[in-house]
Amino acid sequence: MGEAYLKKFGGPQFEVESAGIEPGLLNPHGVKALQEDGIDIRNNATRGVFDLAQSGRSFDYVIAVCSKEAAERCPIFPGKGVRLYWPFPDPSTFTGADDEIMAQVREVRDSIKKRVREFVQKEQ
Repeated sequence: MGEAYLKKFGGPQFEVESAGIEPGLLNPHGVKALQEDGIDIRNNATRGVFDLAQSGRSFDYVIAVCSKEAAERCPIFPGKGVRLYWPFPDPSTFTGADDEIMAQVREVRDSIKKRVREFVQKEQ
């Protein structure tokens, strides 16, 4: 979600890449929540953060958009980039009926969206 919103609000000013600690399939509830906001990520591939770290590329910012426990497992990226930690609940851990899960995912989506907007405004 963070990648999608940074691309949307930051435009070409930001080169954005996303990766996860445990890459797998996109969370269907997250995909649906972004579709509700006009963003289609259905065909996005997932990548592992360790593969990205081993690429040797440097980044101005590394933003961990995850639980505190997951953020602590993130690798160190080369260069002088600023590491930011934005804690949000992990939608893959939500339980309940589909409408209850979607309500929680929408809250996370809206929080991420707000945080990304603030970041872009600060950096422009």
